[in-house]
Amino acid sequence: MPSTEAQRHKSPTERQQAIAPQLAQRARILRAIRAFFESANYLEVETPIRIPAPAPEENIDPEPAGDAFFQTSPELCMKRLLAAGYPRLFQICRCFRRAERGRRHLPEFTLLEWYTAQRDYHDMMDQTEALVKHVARSQGNDGALVFQQQTIDLAKPFARMTVADAFQAFAAVTPQEAIAKGDFDEIVGCTIEPRLGWERPVFLYDYPAECAALARLKLDPPKLAERFELYIGGIELCNGFSELNDSKEQRRRFRDALQARQRAGRETTPLPERFLAALDQMPPATGNALGVDRLVMLFADTLTIDDVTAFVPEEL
Repeated sequence: MPSTEAQRHKSPTERQQAIAPQLAQRARILRAIRAFFESANYLEVETPIRIPAPAPEENIDPEPAGDAFFQTSPELCMKRLLAAGYPRLFQICRCFRRAERGRRHLPEFTLLEWYTAQRDYHDMMDQTEALVKHVARSQGNDGALVFQQQTIDLAKPFARMTVADAFQAFAAVTPQEAIAKGDFDEIVGCTIEPRLGWERPVFLYDYPAECAALARLKLDPPKLAERFELYIGGIELCNGFSELNDSKEQRRRFRDALQARQRAGRETTPLPERFLAALDQMPPATGNALGVDRLVMLFADTLTIDDVTAFVPEEL
């Protein structure tokens, strides 16, 4: 595979010709994802990518689209479908986050999102593991994945590690100390994440409540949220949780996020009122958002998202 450094000196056409095998593999992976959910009786849906109000998040900037915004994820509309009585939903769609660009980030990217009513985040971890193993089998990687010259075991059950245990093992502070100093995301991204998922995939779960704006809180202890992320080969692949379905609590969290954005001098957005109005009718559920581009990166054995993307922003 040509290196990304070399590709930067190619014309768009030359780069696209060089990554043809990865784009073919991407198409096979998309077919495998759809087959997995169709066999489990999930309904594939399409929801608008241009919405009047995204979910307010302290550190994610939505892309304006006229008098509306491009979605940062399809979460709000898909949860409204859950509230309308659809028990199993999935969607593969384009999402947008302003000013995100790097080896693993694009301002426009592909997200797989799915929801299951009457299940929680433990069940969603099981579903996610089954999905990854299904995709691996479809790519001829049954039992193992070779990534960056490391063999990652996919046959055994995926490991599960609490956030508190990860901080104890890899960081010099506790999660709460990191949050108090404003260093939580940096420690996870720079210190913990690169060490996870090299022998076998690892679910990192039970995040501090402050780090899960749309997740249900655990009853015991209540300062933790029922949220997880999956790491394979040092790459964060997805973000899932047991869904919050209390509109008053969700409104309070959204307002807290908007206030934090104001204090940081960042733009604010309207509250998603129709989502909040539907939330109390939503059943208990679990959901997950998985980065398709990153999943393809793993099976294509590349550290750079450009290597699995037909067009990057600089080529448009």
